[in-house]
Amino acid sequence: MNPPAEASDFLARSGWGDAAIQPLAGDASFRRYFRVVAPGRSAVLMDAPPPQEDPRPFIAIAEWLSLRGFAAPQILARDLDHGLVLLQDFGDARMRETVDAAPESELRLYEAAVDLLVRLAEHEAAPVRPYDRQEYQREAGLFTEWYCPAVGLTVDGTSYRAAWDAVLDRLPATPAVTVLRDYHAENIMLIGGQAETLGLLDFQDALAGHPAYDLVSLLQDARRDVPAELEAAVLGRYSRRTGAGDDFLNAYHVLGAQRNAKIIGIFTRLWKRDSKPRYAALCPRVWRYLERDLAHPALVPVKTWFDANIPADRRGDPLILANG
Repeated sequence: MNPPAEASDFLARSGWGDAAIQPLAGDASFRRYFRVVAPGRSAVLMDAPPPQEDPRPFIAIAEWLSLRGFAAPQILARDLDHGLVLLQDFGDARMRETVDAAPESELRLYEAAVDLLVRLAEHEAAPVRPYDRQEYQREAGLFTEWYCPAVGLTVDGTSYRAAWDAVLDRLPATPAVTVLRDYHAENIMLIGGQAETLGLLDFQDALAGHPAYDLVSLLQDARRDVPAELEAAVLGRYSRRTGAGDDFLNAYHVLGAQRNAKIIGIFTRLWKRDSKPRYAALCPRVWRYLERDLAHPALVPVKTWFDANIPADRRGDPLILANG
């Protein structure tokens, strides 16, 4: 977590030449974040090194969200040639740690997070590419591409794709909204420690798609356990506020299964290809969510495929299963 070589010059040009640079966080991509601290002020430095990363989608969505009254970080300065962006600092109060430290706040904060999604769905989708059938299938395919061989399984990818086609054929159509895609407790900040102002992070991969997807990101969180009772309560709040009915619930579980299959594939890839084994250890939680979704009647073709191809003892942490 040493800052990039160009950081000092970039900060000096941006009026932050007197600032200290402190490590803040890395993530599953090549992006890294640093806190920039000067007397009486602070900011966040995003290091999105080209060619692996391009900060322009993040900047575009941040500006789109801000114009519509959502709390995305203000862009203070940018150097696109070197992938450096200076951002407004939302502080350290993440939803994840707040809920873990004060469990009595869990329902209130999740309700605030779902209310934000209700507001987001009231706006026409941002000018981003669609979250379409081709993308759903590409993502779901990460499961058979990475997880299955990692745990010693040879499966029929053609029948897997056909099972998803059968399910996606019945996915109810709905007007597209901006799908942030990584909307969960570790990417939601409590600005000033208040639930009423939720700061948004990690939305550079936004697409125009179904409003149920970000609900799945929030309520089937790969990084923390979300009890089924809380999931049901917050889904009920969303339905009451939007009038969403059974078709929406069907879509929620279809997209939940699709997302969770994708995440298991991605987390396995992060271990196998990118030498980040900590992600493999998150897979058992994601499997529990996936099996919860597969139990829904809308997923019968995909559940049938999983039952025929993925034995119960091959569902878990791929690193442990590969070495067991």
